[in-house]
Amino acid sequence: MSFKEVSPKINIDAIKMLGHLNSEQQAKKMERDQELEAIIKGEDDRLLLIIGPCSSDNEEAVLEYARRLAKLQEVVKDKIFMVMRVYTAKPRTNGDGYKGLIHEPGADGRTDLINGIKMVRDLHYKVITETGLTTADEMLYPENVRLVDDLVSYHAVGARSVEDQQHRFVASGIDAPVGMKNPTSGNLKVMFNSIYAAQQKQDFIFARAEVETSGNSMAHAILRGGLDENGKNHPNYYTDNLVETIELYEKMNLKNPFIVIDTNHDNSGKKFMEQIRIVRQTLINREWDDSIKKYVRGFMIESYLEDGRQDHPEIFGKSITDPCLGWEKTEQLVQEIYAAESKK
Repeated sequence: MSFKEVSPKINIDAIKMLGHLNSEQQAKKMERDQELEAIIKGEDDRLLLIIGPCSSDNEEAVLEYARRLAKLQEVVKDKIFMVMRVYTAKPRTNGDGYKGLIHEPGADGRTDLINGIKMVRDLHYKVITETGLTTADEMLYPENVRLVDDLVSYHAVGARSVEDQQHRFVASGIDAPVGMKNPTSGNLKVMFNSIYAAQQKQDFIFARAEVETSGNSMAHAILRGGLDENGKNHPNYYTDNLVETIELYEKMNLKNPFIVIDTNHDNSGKKFMEQIRIVRQTLINREWDDSIKKYVRGFMIESYLEDGRQDHPEIFGKSITDPCLGWEKTEQLVQEIYAAESKK
């Protein structure tokens, strides 16, 4: 074996004492988590926005964004419920590039995973306690869920992970909504197999023990587009795509059918301004088709303080991974969604 332990074994209980919510903070978080659950279950008709930076690379910038988002949430709270993206681990197809705060807690590019875990908890904690918002993160490493499950309110399983059995099984034991993305091929059946597995009871080995899960009835679909055999973007937010997704939901008789449209990635071709058009088109589809309105009730939007992206962290609040909408355009888009929902 070529594995070499370079740190002591992680004490999960000790880690969780860092950034630990007190009873009052837990109560406020639970209240928002119950609102989120009601939305997923169709008991609350507000639109869900999973919104925020592509990656949380800078604590100060992320917290500034969170403060602005919290003020905007208060303005639109009767029609829109927002969970902030605080994504701290980034998938890398070939292993190169920025892997997220958990890998690189400092700006020097040096790997320090133990300190990274502490900073991940601290960032989620600060967003929750300083702004009242709750947070979403990507479940890139299933075994790490236990390190943040008391803080994170929404978990996303990405396109490169959705076919993995461990991700599916761990999702079945999470007591929070888990959004399952379609894989990069755009194959919807793979995504639905993942949702099905996450909604079932499972038995498997996890954290060096045999475990049983009760199934997660709040596992649901995130449509993020895909690439065809020629590497060309294949969006899946058009009317026909939504109808096909709804038909698969109904055919499989899954619990709490809920569809989130990922407005970036292979839906937009990573052209961040396209997110605005995709939201507008989806709102029109919801207005014209009752079945789409019933099922398509969320958007995943990548936004930060500044438009676009940069290769190195030089401009405050500008993404160093995928390009994002800047704050001004984000605020305008959320207000546009609010106005459209208020007309109904």
